[in-house]
Amino acid sequence: MNHFDTIAAIATAMAHGGIGIIRVSGEASFSILDKIFCPKNPDKQMSDQPSYTIHYGNIYDGEELLDEVIVLLMKGPHSYTAEDTVEIDCHGGILVQQRILETVIKQGARLAEPGEFTQRAFLNGRIDLSQAEAVMDVIQSGNQMALQASVSQLKGSLGDKVRKFREQILYETAFLESALDDPEHISLDGYSERIFEVLKQLLLEMKVLLDTFENGRMIKEGIKTVILGRPNAGKSSLMNALLGEERAIVTEIAGTTRDILEESLYLNGISLKLLDTAGIRETEDLVEQIGVSRAKEQAEAADLILYVVDSSDKLDESDEKILNLLKDKKALVLLNKSDLDTVVTEEQIREKTDHPVISLSVKERQGLKNLEEMIQELFFQGKISLKNEPMITNLRHKNALEEAQNSLLMVQSSIEQGMPEDFYTIDLMGAYDALGRIIGKEMGEDLIQEIFSRFCTGK
Repeated sequence: MNHFDTIAAIATAMAHGGIGIIRVSGEASFSILDKIFCPKNPDKQMSDQPSYTIHYGNIYDGEELLDEVIVLLMKGPHSYTAEDTVEIDCHGGILVQQRILETVIKQGARLAEPGEFTQRAFLNGRIDLSQAEAVMDVIQSGNQMALQASVSQLKGSLGDKVRKFREQILYETAFLESALDDPEHISLDGYSERIFEVLKQLLLEMKVLLDTFENGRMIKEGIKTVILGRPNAGKSSLMNALLGEERAIVTEIAGTTRDILEESLYLNGISLKLLDTAGIRETEDLVEQIGVSRAKEQAEAADLILYVVDSSDKLDESDEKILNLLKDKKALVLLNKSDLDTVVTEEQIREKTDHPVISLSVKERQGLKNLEEMIQELFFQGKISLKNEPMITNLRHKNALEEAQNSLLMVQSSIEQGMPEDFYTIDLMGAYDALGRIIGKEMGEDLIQEIFSRFCTGK
Protein backbone atom coordinates (compact mmCIF):
# COMPACT_ATOMS: atom_id res chain seq x y z
CA MET A 1 0.00 0.00 0.00
CA ASN A 2 1.34 3.41 -0.96
CA HIS A 3 0.72 6.33 1.36
CA PHE A 4 -0.51 9.55 -0.19
CA ASP A 5 -2.08 12.77 1.00
CA THR A 6 -5.87 13.04 1.07
CA ILE A 7 -7.59 14.11 -2.14
CA ALA A 8 -11.11 15.28 -2.96
CA ALA A 9 -13.16 16.07 -6.05
CA ILE A 10 -16.70 16.32 -7.34
CA ALA A 11 -17.36 12.89 -8.86
CA THR A 12 -20.58 13.73 -10.71
CA ALA A 13 -21.00 15.94 -13.78
CA MET A 14 -20.71 19.68 -13.18
CA ALA A 15 -24.32 20.39 -14.00
CA HIS A 16 -27.55 20.86 -12.08
CA GLY A 17 -29.12 17.52 -11.19
CA GLY A 18 -30.88 15.58 -8.49
CA ILE A 19 -27.75 14.43 -6.63
CA GLY A 20 -24.10 15.46 -6.53
CA ILE A 21 -21.27 13.35 -5.09
CA ILE A 22 -18.06 14.63 -3.51
CA ARG A 23 -15.46 11.89 -3.23
CA VAL A 24 -12.68 12.02 -0.59
CA SER A 25 -9.85 9.47 -0.41
CA GLY A 26 -6.82 9.15 1.85
CA GLU A 27 -5.74 8.70 5.46
CA ALA A 28 -7.47 11.85 6.68
CA SER A 29 -10.84 11.18 4.99
CA PHE A 30 -12.72 10.18 8.15
CA SER A 31 -11.13 12.82 10.37
CA ILE A 32 -12.04 15.53 7.84
CA LEU A 33 -15.61 14.22 7.79
CA ASP A 34 -15.77 14.39 11.59
CA LYS A 35 -14.98 18.11 11.38
CA ILE A 36 -17.68 19.04 8.85
CA PHE A 37 -20.44 16.44 9.21
CA CYS A 38 -23.06 16.46 11.96
CA PRO A 39 -24.96 13.15 11.93
CA LYS A 40 -28.56 12.87 13.08
CA ASN A 41 -27.17 11.10 16.13
CA PRO A 42 -24.61 13.68 17.35
CA ASP A 43 -22.81 11.08 19.48
CA LYS A 44 -21.52 9.27 16.40
CA GLN A 45 -17.89 9.64 15.36
CA MET A 46 -17.54 8.77 11.71
CA SER A 47 -14.04 7.41 12.18
CA ASP A 48 -15.48 4.83 14.61
CA GLN A 49 -18.21 3.59 12.27
CA PRO A 50 -17.92 0.33 10.33
CA SER A 51 -17.11 0.21 6.63
CA TYR A 52 -19.88 0.11 4.03
CA THR A 53 -22.32 2.07 6.18
CA ILE A 54 -24.43 5.08 5.23
CA HIS A 55 -25.19 7.96 7.57
CA TYR A 56 -27.66 10.84 7.40
CA GLY A 57 -26.94 14.35 8.62
CA ASN A 58 -25.80 17.86 7.68
CA ILE A 59 -22.59 19.39 6.34
CA TYR A 60 -21.32 22.55 8.00
CA ASP A 61 -18.65 25.09 7.15
CA GLY A 62 -17.96 26.30 10.66
CA GLU A 63 -21.37 27.48 11.90
CA GLU A 64 -22.87 27.73 8.41
CA LEU A 65 -25.18 24.92 7.31
CA LEU A 66 -24.34 23.95 3.73
CA ASP A 67 -26.64 21.02 2.95
CA GLU A 68 -28.56 18.01 4.14
CA VAL A 69 -26.63 14.92 3.00
CA ILE A 70 -25.96 11.23 3.37
CA VAL A 71 -22.39 9.95 3.57
CA LEU A 72 -21.00 6.55 2.55
CA LEU A 73 -17.98 5.19 4.43
CA MET A 74 -15.53 2.72 2.85
CA LYS A 75 -12.44 1.70 4.75
CA GLY A 76 -9.29 0.66 2.93
CA PRO A 77 -8.19 -1.61 1.45
CA HIS A 78 -11.76 -2.52 0.50
CA SER A 79 -12.60 0.61 -1.46
CA TYR A 80 -12.16 1.87 -5.03
CA THR A 81 -8.76 3.40 -4.26
CA ALA A 82 -7.86 0.78 -1.59
CA GLU A 83 -7.68 3.75 0.84
CA ASP A 84 -10.12 5.11 3.40
CA THR A 85 -12.79 6.73 1.24
CA VAL A 86 -15.81 8.92 1.92
CA GLU A 87 -18.53 9.84 -0.54
CA ILE A 88 -20.83 12.73 0.34
CA ASP A 89 -24.18 12.61 -1.48
CA CYS A 90 -25.64 16.12 -1.51
CA HIS A 91 -28.23 17.96 -3.57
CA GLY A 92 -27.17 18.34 -7.20
CA GLY A 93 -26.73 22.10 -7.44
CA ILE A 94 -23.37 23.28 -8.77
CA LEU A 95 -22.91 25.88 -6.01
CA VAL A 96 -23.65 23.51 -3.12
CA GLN A 97 -21.25 20.89 -4.52
CA GLN A 98 -18.51 23.50 -4.87
CA ARG A 99 -19.07 24.82 -1.34
CA ILE A 100 -18.85 21.32 0.18
CA LEU A 101 -15.70 20.58 -1.83
CA GLU A 102 -14.13 23.87 -0.69
CA THR A 103 -14.97 22.98 2.91
CA VAL A 104 -13.35 19.53 2.59
CA ILE A 105 -10.21 21.14 1.14
CA LYS A 106 -10.19 23.76 3.90
CA GLN A 107 -10.03 20.92 6.45
CA GLY A 108 -6.91 19.34 4.96
CA ALA A 109 -7.62 17.63 1.65
CA ARG A 110 -6.36 18.84 -1.71
CA LEU A 111 -8.09 18.91 -5.09
CA ALA A 112 -7.55 15.65 -6.97
CA GLU A 113 -5.79 15.62 -10.32
CA PRO A 114 -7.62 14.12 -13.33
CA GLY A 115 -7.83 10.34 -12.92
CA GLU A 116 -6.06 10.39 -9.56
CA PHE A 117 -8.60 8.15 -7.78
CA THR A 118 -8.15 5.45 -10.43
CA GLN A 119 -4.39 6.03 -10.44
CA ARG A 120 -4.32 5.28 -6.71
CA ALA A 121 -6.33 2.11 -7.29
CA PHE A 122 -3.60 1.08 -9.76
CA LEU A 123 -0.63 2.15 -7.62
CA ASN A 124 -2.13 0.42 -4.59
CA GLY A 125 -2.41 -2.83 -6.55
CA ARG A 126 -6.20 -3.15 -6.59
CA ILE A 127 -6.33 -3.09 -10.40
CA ASP A 128 -3.73 -3.38 -13.16
CA LEU A 129 -3.12 -0.74 -15.81
CA SER A 130 -5.29 -2.42 -18.45
CA GLN A 131 -8.20 -2.38 -15.98
CA ALA A 132 -7.53 1.26 -15.14
CA GLU A 133 -7.70 2.18 -18.84
CA ALA A 134 -10.92 0.16 -19.12
CA VAL A 135 -12.50 2.46 -16.52
CA MET A 136 -12.31 5.39 -18.96
CA ASP A 137 -13.43 3.14 -21.82
CA VAL A 138 -16.55 2.22 -19.83
CA ILE A 139 -17.30 5.91 -19.25
CA GLN A 140 -16.77 6.79 -22.91
CA SER A 141 -18.50 3.75 -24.42
CA GLY A 142 -20.63 4.85 -27.34
CA ASN A 143 -22.47 1.57 -27.96
CA GLN A 144 -23.45 -1.69 -26.31
CA MET A 145 -20.63 -3.76 -27.80
CA ALA A 146 -18.02 -1.20 -26.72
CA LEU A 147 -19.47 -1.25 -23.21
CA GLN A 148 -19.36 -5.07 -23.08
CA ALA A 149 -15.73 -5.13 -24.25
CA SER A 150 -14.75 -2.46 -21.71
CA VAL A 151 -16.51 -4.20 -18.82
CA SER A 152 -14.81 -7.48 -19.77
CA GLN A 153 -11.43 -5.77 -19.63
CA LEU A 154 -12.37 -4.03 -16.37
CA LYS A 155 -13.07 -7.46 -14.86
CA GLY A 156 -9.49 -8.43 -15.76
CA SER A 157 -9.89 -10.60 -18.88
CA LEU A 158 -6.97 -9.00 -20.72
CA GLY A 159 -4.77 -8.74 -17.63
CA ASP A 160 -5.33 -12.40 -16.80
CA LYS A 161 -4.31 -13.41 -20.32
CA VAL A 162 -1.18 -11.26 -20.22
CA ARG A 163 -0.16 -12.58 -16.81
CA LYS A 164 -0.54 -16.13 -18.12
CA PHE A 165 1.85 -15.31 -20.98
CA ARG A 166 4.33 -13.70 -18.57
CA GLU A 167 4.23 -16.64 -16.16
CA GLN A 168 5.08 -19.09 -18.96
CA ILE A 169 7.92 -16.91 -20.23
CA LEU A 170 9.30 -16.37 -16.73
CA TYR A 171 9.21 -20.10 -16.01
CA GLU A 172 11.22 -20.87 -19.15
CA THR A 173 13.70 -18.07 -18.41
CA ALA A 174 14.20 -19.21 -14.82
CA PHE A 175 14.69 -22.82 -15.88
CA LEU A 176 17.18 -21.82 -18.56
CA GLU A 177 19.23 -19.59 -16.25
CA SER A 178 19.22 -22.24 -13.52
CA ALA A 179 20.47 -24.85 -15.98
CA LEU A 180 23.20 -22.52 -17.24
CA ASP A 181 24.30 -21.82 -13.64
CA ASP A 182 24.18 -25.48 -12.55
CA PRO A 183 24.78 -27.69 -15.61
CA GLU A 184 25.80 -30.66 -13.44
CA HIS A 185 22.32 -31.03 -11.97
CA ILE A 186 20.04 -29.52 -14.63
CA SER A 187 20.36 -30.84 -18.15
CA LEU A 188 19.49 -28.86 -21.27
CA ASP A 189 19.38 -31.94 -23.48
CA GLY A 190 16.39 -31.58 -25.80
CA TYR A 191 15.50 -28.20 -24.28
CA SER A 192 15.68 -26.28 -27.56
CA GLU A 193 13.09 -28.58 -29.15
CA ARG A 194 10.81 -28.34 -26.11
CA ILE A 195 10.91 -24.56 -25.76
CA PHE A 196 10.38 -24.18 -29.51
CA GLU A 197 7.01 -25.93 -29.11
CA VAL A 198 6.18 -23.80 -26.06
CA LEU A 199 6.92 -20.64 -28.03
CA LYS A 200 4.87 -21.92 -30.95
CA GLN A 201 1.81 -22.21 -28.70
CA LEU A 202 2.43 -18.81 -27.09
CA LEU A 203 2.75 -17.14 -30.49
CA LEU A 204 -0.46 -18.77 -31.66
CA GLU A 205 -2.37 -17.44 -28.64
CA MET A 206 -0.86 -13.97 -29.11
CA LYS A 207 -1.88 -13.96 -32.76
CA VAL A 208 -5.45 -14.85 -31.82
CA LEU A 209 -5.45 -11.90 -29.42
CA LEU A 210 -3.86 -9.51 -31.94
CA ASP A 211 -6.39 -10.53 -34.57
CA THR A 212 -9.14 -9.04 -32.39
CA PHE A 213 -7.69 -5.52 -32.68
CA GLU A 214 -9.37 -4.34 -35.88
CA ASN A 215 -12.81 -5.40 -34.70
CA GLY A 216 -12.00 -4.08 -31.24
CA ARG A 217 -10.95 -0.71 -32.61
CA MET A 218 -14.13 -0.39 -34.69
CA ILE A 219 -16.30 -1.41 -31.74
CA LYS A 220 -14.63 1.20 -29.54
CA GLU A 221 -14.24 4.06 -32.01
CA GLY A 222 -17.06 3.28 -34.44
CA ILE A 223 -16.95 1.94 -38.00
CA LYS A 224 -15.64 4.69 -40.27
CA THR A 225 -18.30 4.58 -42.99
CA VAL A 226 -17.74 6.72 -46.06
CA ILE A 227 -20.61 7.42 -48.46
CA LEU A 228 -19.38 7.71 -52.06
CA GLY A 229 -21.10 8.29 -55.36
CA ARG A 230 -21.63 10.67 -58.24
CA PRO A 231 -23.36 14.01 -57.60
CA ASN A 232 -27.12 13.68 -57.00
CA ALA A 233 -26.93 9.89 -56.53
CA GLY A 234 -28.62 10.30 -53.15
CA LYS A 235 -25.64 10.29 -50.74
CA SER A 236 -26.86 13.13 -48.53
CA SER A 237 -30.41 11.79 -48.61
CA LEU A 238 -29.06 8.42 -47.44
CA MET A 239 -27.24 10.05 -44.56
CA ASN A 240 -30.37 11.95 -43.52
CA ALA A 241 -32.47 8.78 -43.74
CA LEU A 242 -30.07 6.76 -41.59
CA LEU A 243 -29.81 9.54 -39.00
CA GLY A 244 -33.54 10.19 -39.01
CA GLU A 245 -33.05 13.94 -39.38
CA GLU A 246 -32.30 16.52 -42.08
CA ARG A 247 -28.60 16.84 -41.30
CA ALA A 248 -27.21 17.25 -44.84
CA ILE A 249 -28.48 19.77 -47.39
CA VAL A 250 -30.34 18.08 -50.24
CA THR A 251 -31.18 19.90 -53.49
CA GLU A 252 -31.67 19.08 -57.15
CA ILE A 253 -28.46 20.99 -57.91
CA ALA A 254 -25.53 18.65 -58.56
CA GLY A 255 -22.49 19.23 -56.37
CA THR A 256 -24.29 20.60 -53.30
CA THR A 257 -21.93 18.77 -50.91
CA ARG A 258 -18.45 20.27 -51.15
CA ASP A 259 -16.80 19.13 -47.91
CA ILE A 260 -16.90 16.18 -45.51
CA LEU A 261 -19.92 16.02 -43.23
CA GLU A 262 -19.49 13.65 -40.28
CA GLU A 263 -22.11 12.27 -37.89
CA SER A 264 -22.36 9.31 -35.50
CA LEU A 265 -25.01 6.63 -35.87
CA TYR A 266 -25.93 3.98 -33.28
CA LEU A 267 -26.93 0.81 -35.09
CA ASN A 268 -27.92 -2.49 -33.46
CA GLY A 269 -25.35 -2.27 -30.68
CA ILE A 270 -22.51 -0.78 -32.75
CA SER A 271 -21.52 2.74 -33.78
CA LEU A 272 -20.93 4.10 -37.26
CA LYS A 273 -18.99 7.25 -38.04
CA LEU A 274 -20.90 8.34 -41.13
CA LEU A 275 -19.07 10.60 -43.57
CA ASP A 276 -21.01 12.23 -46.42
CA THR A 277 -18.65 13.30 -49.21
CA ALA A 278 -18.62 15.40 -52.35
CA GLY A 279 -19.92 13.71 -55.48
CA ILE A 280 -17.05 12.26 -57.49
CA ARG A 281 -16.84 13.64 -61.04
CA GLU A 282 -14.58 15.67 -63.31
CA THR A 283 -15.13 19.37 -62.63
CA GLU A 284 -13.55 22.76 -63.33
CA ASP A 285 -14.83 24.15 -60.02
CA LEU A 286 -11.77 24.51 -57.72
CA VAL A 287 -13.76 24.12 -54.49
CA GLU A 288 -15.53 21.03 -55.81
CA GLN A 289 -12.16 19.59 -56.91
CA ILE A 290 -10.92 19.89 -53.33
CA GLY A 291 -14.09 18.17 -52.11
CA VAL A 292 -13.61 15.31 -54.58
CA SER A 293 -9.97 14.92 -53.49
CA ARG A 294 -11.02 14.75 -49.83
CA ALA A 295 -13.67 12.17 -50.65
CA LYS A 296 -11.03 9.93 -52.20
CA GLU A 297 -8.73 10.39 -49.19
CA GLN A 298 -11.54 9.40 -46.81
CA ALA A 299 -12.27 6.33 -48.95
CA GLU A 300 -8.67 5.19 -48.54
CA ALA A 301 -8.99 5.28 -44.74
CA ALA A 302 -12.54 3.89 -44.54
CA ASP A 303 -13.57 0.74 -42.67
CA LEU A 304 -16.68 0.57 -44.86
CA ILE A 305 -17.69 2.31 -48.09
CA LEU A 306 -21.33 2.78 -49.06
CA TYR A 307 -21.26 3.35 -52.81
CA VAL A 308 -24.53 4.99 -53.85
CA VAL A 309 -25.48 4.46 -57.50
CA ASP A 310 -28.30 6.36 -59.24
CA SER A 311 -30.00 3.36 -60.85
CA SER A 312 -32.12 5.66 -63.04
CA ASP A 313 -29.01 6.92 -64.88
CA LYS A 314 -26.37 5.06 -66.88
CA LEU A 315 -22.96 4.32 -65.36
CA ASP A 316 -20.14 6.57 -66.60
CA GLU A 317 -16.41 7.12 -66.12
CA SER A 318 -16.95 8.53 -62.62
CA ASP A 319 -18.58 5.26 -61.56
CA GLU A 320 -15.61 3.33 -62.92
CA LYS A 321 -13.26 5.46 -60.81
CA ILE A 322 -15.38 4.89 -57.73
CA LEU A 323 -15.39 1.13 -58.33
CA ASN A 324 -11.58 1.25 -58.36
CA LEU A 325 -11.68 2.88 -54.92
CA LEU A 326 -13.61 -0.13 -53.60
CA LYS A 327 -10.84 -2.62 -54.34
CA ASP A 328 -9.54 -4.37 -51.20
CA LYS A 329 -12.13 -2.52 -49.07
CA LYS A 330 -15.26 -3.62 -47.29
CA ALA A 331 -18.06 -2.03 -49.30
CA LEU A 332 -21.73 -2.20 -50.14
CA VAL A 333 -23.13 -1.03 -53.48
CA LEU A 334 -26.51 0.66 -53.08
CA LEU A 335 -28.69 0.90 -56.17
CA ASN A 336 -30.73 3.95 -55.19
CA LYS A 337 -33.92 5.32 -56.76
CA SER A 338 -35.35 1.85 -57.31
CA ASP A 339 -38.79 3.51 -57.25
CA LEU A 340 -38.02 5.13 -60.65
CA ASP A 341 -37.48 3.55 -64.06
CA THR A 342 -34.12 1.85 -63.63
CA VAL A 343 -31.41 1.48 -66.27
CA VAL A 344 -28.73 0.00 -63.97
CA THR A 345 -29.38 -3.52 -62.71
CA GLU A 346 -27.85 -5.61 -59.96
CA GLU A 347 -26.48 -7.96 -62.62
CA GLN A 348 -24.57 -5.10 -64.30
CA ILE A 349 -22.97 -4.11 -61.00
CA ARG A 350 -22.05 -7.71 -60.12
CA GLU A 351 -20.19 -7.96 -63.41
CA LYS A 352 -17.95 -5.13 -62.24
CA THR A 353 -17.47 -5.92 -58.53
CA ASP A 354 -17.77 -8.76 -56.01
CA HIS A 355 -19.19 -6.46 -53.31
CA PRO A 356 -22.77 -7.07 -52.12
CA VAL A 357 -25.44 -5.11 -53.99
CA ILE A 358 -28.64 -3.77 -52.40
CA SER A 359 -31.54 -2.16 -54.28
CA LEU A 360 -33.25 0.58 -52.30
CA SER A 361 -35.15 3.84 -52.49
CA VAL A 362 -33.92 6.36 -49.95
CA LYS A 363 -36.77 8.72 -50.85
CA GLU A 364 -39.39 6.05 -50.13
CA ARG A 365 -37.32 4.61 -47.24
CA GLN A 366 -37.34 1.20 -48.87
CA GLY A 367 -34.45 -1.21 -48.28
CA LEU A 368 -32.88 0.70 -45.35
CA LYS A 369 -33.56 -2.13 -42.90
CA ASN A 370 -31.85 -4.55 -45.27
CA LEU A 371 -28.87 -2.18 -45.44
CA GLU A 372 -28.57 -2.02 -41.64
CA GLU A 373 -28.68 -5.81 -41.35
CA MET A 374 -26.06 -6.17 -44.10
CA ILE A 375 -23.68 -3.80 -42.30
CA GLN A 376 -24.07 -5.79 -39.10
CA GLU A 377 -23.47 -9.08 -40.90
CA LEU A 378 -20.53 -7.76 -42.92
CA PHE A 379 -18.57 -6.87 -39.80
CA PHE A 380 -19.60 -8.85 -36.79
CA GLN A 381 -22.05 -11.70 -37.32
CA GLY A 382 -20.56 -14.90 -35.99
CA LYS A 383 -17.12 -13.33 -35.60
CA ILE A 384 -17.14 -11.73 -32.17
CA SER A 385 -17.82 -13.16 -28.75
CA LEU A 386 -17.39 -10.71 -25.90
CA LYS A 387 -18.23 -13.17 -23.15
CA ASN A 388 -15.27 -15.52 -22.98
CA GLU A 389 -12.14 -14.13 -24.60
CA PRO A 390 -10.45 -10.73 -24.17
CA MET A 391 -10.34 -8.26 -27.03
CA ILE A 392 -7.67 -5.69 -27.87
CA THR A 393 -9.22 -2.23 -28.27
CA ASN A 394 -6.23 -0.11 -27.24
CA LEU A 395 -3.40 0.74 -29.66
CA ARG A 396 -0.89 0.83 -26.77
CA HIS A 397 -1.78 -2.75 -25.88
CA LYS A 398 -1.51 -3.84 -29.52
CA ASN A 399 1.96 -2.31 -29.91
CA ALA A 400 3.22 -3.96 -26.72
CA LEU A 401 1.80 -7.32 -27.75
CA GLU A 402 3.43 -7.06 -31.19
CA GLU A 403 6.77 -6.25 -29.55
CA ALA A 404 6.45 -9.34 -27.34
CA GLN A 405 5.56 -11.41 -30.38
CA ASN A 406 8.64 -10.19 -32.25
CA SER A 407 10.87 -11.02 -29.29
CA LEU A 408 9.56 -14.58 -29.16
CA LEU A 409 10.07 -14.93 -32.90
CA MET A 410 13.70 -13.90 -32.31
CA VAL A 411 14.05 -16.76 -29.80
CA GLN A 412 12.67 -19.19 -32.36
CA SER A 413 15.10 -17.82 -34.93
CA SER A 414 18.01 -18.35 -32.51
CA ILE A 415 16.90 -21.95 -32.00
CA GLU A 416 16.67 -22.58 -35.73
CA GLN A 417 20.15 -21.10 -36.25
CA GLY A 418 21.60 -23.35 -33.54
CA MET A 419 22.63 -20.47 -31.26
CA PRO A 420 23.70 -21.26 -27.67
CA GLU A 421 20.89 -21.40 -25.12
CA ASP A 422 22.12 -18.33 -23.23
CA PHE A 423 21.12 -16.22 -26.24
CA TYR A 424 17.48 -17.08 -25.62
CA THR A 425 17.14 -15.27 -22.30
CA ILE A 426 17.65 -11.75 -23.71
CA ASP A 427 14.70 -12.01 -26.08
CA LEU A 428 12.59 -13.95 -23.60
CA MET A 429 12.93 -11.10 -21.11
CA GLY A 430 12.26 -8.62 -23.89
CA ALA A 431 8.88 -10.30 -24.44
CA TYR A 432 8.29 -10.43 -20.68
CA ASP A 433 8.93 -6.70 -20.30
CA ALA A 434 6.78 -5.76 -23.32
CA LEU A 435 3.84 -7.71 -21.92
CA GLY A 436 4.41 -6.08 -18.55
CA ARG A 437 3.71 -2.66 -20.06
CA ILE A 438 0.14 -3.73 -20.82
CA ILE A 439 -0.63 -4.31 -17.14
CA GLY A 440 1.68 -1.59 -15.83
CA LYS A 441 4.55 -3.70 -14.53
CA GLU A 442 7.22 -2.14 -16.75
CA MET A 443 6.11 1.49 -17.03
CA GLY A 444 7.87 4.81 -16.68
CA GLU A 445 6.30 7.43 -14.42
CA ASP A 446 5.84 9.89 -17.29
CA LEU A 447 3.76 7.45 -19.32
CA ILE A 448 1.62 6.54 -16.33
CA GLN A 449 0.96 10.24 -15.70
CA GLU A 450 0.06 10.74 -19.36
CA ILE A 451 -2.44 7.86 -19.32
CA PHE A 452 -4.25 9.08 -16.20
CA SER A 453 -4.24 12.72 -17.31
CA ARG A 454 -6.83 11.72 -19.94
CA PHE A 455 -9.33 10.84 -17.19
CA CYS A 456 -11.94 13.24 -15.87
CA THR A 457 -11.47 14.85 -12.45
CA GLY A 458 -13.27 12.83 -9.80
CA LYS A 459 -12.42 9.51 -11.46
